[in-house]
Formats: sequence, C-alpha cells, structure tokens
Amino acid sequence: MTELAATDPLPKPKRDIAPILLPIALALVTIPLIGSPSTWLTLTAASLAMGMMIFIMASGLTLVFGLMDVLNFGHGAFIAVGAYVATLVLAPFAASMQADSLWMNLAVLAPAALLSMAVSGALGLIVERVLILPVYGQHLKQILMTTGGLIVAEQTMYALWGPQIIPVPLPTSLRGSFIFGDVAIAKYRVLAMLIGLAVFVAIQLVLNRTKLGLLIRAGVENREMVEALGYRIRRLFLGVFMTGSALAGLGGVMWALYREQVHASMSDELTVLIFVVVIIGGLGSIGGCFIGAILVAMVANYGGFLVPKLALVSNILLMVAILMWRPRGLYAVTSR
Repeated sequence: MTELAATDPLPKPKRDIAPILLPIALALVTIPLIGSPSTWLTLTAASLAMGMMIFIMASGLTLVFGLMDVLNFGHGAFIAVGAYVATLVLAPFAASMQADSLWMNLAVLAPAALLSMAVSGALGLIVERVLILPVYGQHLKQILMTTGGLIVAEQTMYALWGPQIIPVPLPTSLRGSFIFGDVAIAKYRVLAMLIGLAVFVAIQLVLNRTKLGLLIRAGVENREMVEALGYRIRRLFLGVFMTGSALAGLGGVMWALYREQVHASMSDELTVLIFVVVIIGGLGSIGGCFIGAILVAMVANYGGFLVPKLALVSNILLMVAILMWRPRGLYAVTSR
C-alpha cells in the first residue's frame, strides 16, 4: 500500500450519488404509467413544491437531531404556532392580500413569515431551556418531555382559537397557474420551490462554508475541545434549536397557505410526515432530508393519481422500502 507524503492532499471521500438518482428514477418510471405528458409534468411540479415545503418543516428537526442529538417530538407545535401567528398578522390586511399586485401581496406575506419565524424561534428558546436542557443525552426522557410539550401546546391552541378550521386564502397574485401549452403549474408552487431551494442552499453554506458551521460541527464531534478553545457550545446549540424552531414556523406559514386553512390539530398530521422524512434521510443529514422530502411528495402525488386507495399509506411503504435498502437511511450520519 502506498503511503501518503506529508505534502500530499488528503484523499476525497467518494460521493454517493445513488440517493440523488432516486427521485429522477421514480419520475421517469411513472411517465408510461401516467400516460399523459402534461399530467405528468403537472404532478411532478406539484411534487417538487410540496417536497420543498416538507423539507423546510423537516430541516429544523434534522438540524436539532443531527447536531444536538435531541429527539424533539414536539416539533409540530412550532409549525402550528407559526401558522397561527401568520393568520393573526394577515387578517387585518385582507384588503392588501386581495389586491392584484404581487409586490403588495409580498409586502404583507414577508412580515407575516418573519414574525412567525421570530415567535417560533422564541418558543424554541423557552422549550430548550425548560424541557430539553435537563434531559440532554437521555432520549427516552426527551421523547416524554417533548411529547408532553406538544400536547400542552395543542390544547392551548384549542383553548385560544377553538377546534374550528380558520381559512387562510392565498393572495390574489399567487392564485392561478402559469400555462405552458397543456401544462399548468400553480404560481404558489413556484414560490414554494424557490423558497425551499433557498433554505437548503443557505443551510448548506452556513454549515460547510462558515466559521459558525465549523464550530457547530466541531462541537458535535468533540465538545470539550471546542469549549477548551473558549467557545460556548451550549449557546451555539441553543442557536441551532431556535433556528430549527424558526424554520418550522416558516414551514407552517407555507403549509397553511398551501392548504388555505389552519387548525389546532395540524401538528399531529405533520409530525408523522416529518419524522418519516427525517428517518428516510438518515437521522440528521440535511442532504438526505432534502431528497427524502422530495421522494415523499412524489410518492404521495403519483400514488394518489395512480392508486388513490394507497395514498394514505404511501409514506410508510416508501419508508419501509428505503430502510430495506439502506437500514440507516439515505445518508446515514456516521456518529449515530
């Protein structure tokens, strides 16, 4: 075996592209099954948009588990809180939302989304200090504490807003579709895809190209060494938890506009979906979470069109298939 000289660069790890090819392969396989090219393109665009929204919600949980080793079963509460905060902000500006002006609509949506992220992030600060801090490194207690927190948050929302469904209409400028021949792509779905891609790129850049990301990743590997260098890892991890909570709030806003409704139990249905994505992705991998979210959305849309009766269990079947192929997920985090 040839030994490396001191001046030789370290060998680069081989890039695993098999998971990246999965969504492409799934899309190509469904072309003959669906038959109509225009229908296939519409379903594919819908899958990508839905996948981006799921990724935004799941990325926060992926960050928290991958970097902090915390199992937060109350993550869905941040999603619901973000959606409700946006509803409160948007309600007084109904006239601006109904105006046929993209800039006027965005001028209302942007502050609503930012405030939702701020409130969800602040709630994450409280949850981390009160529920998570005493149980670091104890997964069973984390599950119990965060599940209890989710129940309390959900019942509080029932008490404040009641069980009824609150409508959240899309802005006028984001209604309708872009028409390309026989293909119709909803305008809001295009916006969702752009925001999802921006969040993915931003997370990757921060974790891999900045000193902050280097410190966080180093703290995961050797906390004592980083603290010996004078950095407060606890504060860094608190920032990670608040960021994950804020992303959940942003995802809640986008999902509420996608469904055009908000209700207190929305956290229940989304929590299961998000955990499926995180497990498929590899329990802590941002790249795996991104691909997993797209796969889940594709299976839901293609499956709902081809075999409607299997739509409810499509996510579970996908998870089983992925774990049979790779028991630790698409991109397993080595420290797990």
